Amino acid sequence: MNSTTDYQTIADDLCGEMQRHDGLAPVDVERFWADNKRAQSDPFADDCPQMPMGLGGNMGECVFAELGIKEDWYRWNHDPAWRVELNKAYNDLSEKIVGRRLLDESLPDPQRRWPKTQSLADIFEARNVWHNESFWLQQSADTVDELKALLDRVEARLENLRAFMIPPDWDEHKSRLDQLGVRPPRYRAQRGPCTFATSVFGPENMMFLVMDEPELAMRFRDLILRSMLGLADVLDAEAARNRPDDKPPHGFAFLDDNCCLFTPEMYELFGLPVLRAIFDRFSPDPKDSRYQHSDSAMAHLLPLLGTLNMTAVNFGPTVMIDHIRTHMPRTRIDGVLAPFTFCRNEFPDIVTQCLRDIDLAREHGKGVNFTTAGSVNNGSSLKGLRLVMATIQRYGRFD
Repeated sequence: MNSTTDYQTIADDLCGEMQRHDGLAPVDVERFWADNKRAQSDPFADDCPQMPMGLGGNMGECVFAELGIKEDWYRWNHDPAWRVELNKAYNDLSEKIVGRRLLDESLPDPQRRWPKTQSLADIFEARNVWHNESFWLQQSADTVDELKALLDRVEARLENLRAFMIPPDWDEHKSRLDQLGVRPPRYRAQRGPCTFATSVFGPENMMFLVMDEPELAMRFRDLILRSMLGLADVLDAEAARNRPDDKPPHGFAFLDDNCCLFTPEMYELFGLPVLRAIFDRFSPDPKDSRYQHSDSAMAHLLPLLGTLNMTAVNFGPTVMIDHIRTHMPRTRIDGVLAPFTFCRNEFPDIVTQCLRDIDLAREHGKGVNFTTAGSVNNGSSLKGLRLVMATIQRYGRFD
């Protein structure tokens, strides 16, 4: 392949076949899922049978359009029984269309739930507010003086972080949950330092802060890092209490869309030191997970991120495989299907982007897990998912 004309011709042919088969692209679904399991176990392997696909279990937000019901994100986020009901109805369709029940159908047991502990946002007094169909972290400082005062309060909290983090009824719940074998939560994922900082202090404020007052920016950075390490230490200590053989898990994941706002020089000062210190602490071994999701136009930061030995990344739809691979030769790349192409069911473009990434994966040593470059949004259809499966099975074989 390797040409836009070839991609378009194949897309037109495959979409034509799809229409002649009741809107379902021809695919051997059982063979696909068996090969996909092998491919995902090691997408770099010499015997990897095909380009692996990461779509499926991450399609939880797609239930509304697929079932033809009105979106109700507040209820979806706050009513577990209703969400499970939707998942079951969605799975009835997915089983017919793609041969798998994709979404979780288990109802959370409130008796097995740990009480909520305070988070990094709480340490920095940033409230998580429901607004415009989603949760948004609210700014907690508007001026440099307010930021300085906030950082003073953060430092005071860090003096006795456990007392701030752990609710009064924790020990009561711990005794019961330990008997049930339900382990305490760990802290191994976080909104990335750039996104977190722009939420706490505002995007424009952060840009000027790093440029005009780098010492204060570094104090802010260092307190984010100290707070993250403290959160992990407190929860790890709770998990190990009365269990001397407890071994803390390795690995850490960041979600840092707003890193795209930082120039390389700004990122090297503010974001990179946090990631490096966290990975050094929680991912010391070569195979430990070091993950970053940043579905934004942050290709200018790849040379810096490439120094962190990432094990897997998920970047924006403008950040291509060949560019990533230049700086991350052994990193699994999750992507690079544009999310809006997928959720708008632009079937020919779904095929051409999949073909493009198959060729780039072949050319650059495999290691691509085909999924969206970012979230899977409502509107992304099971028919589109099956079309991806058919494209990979027909054109994405490596054997």
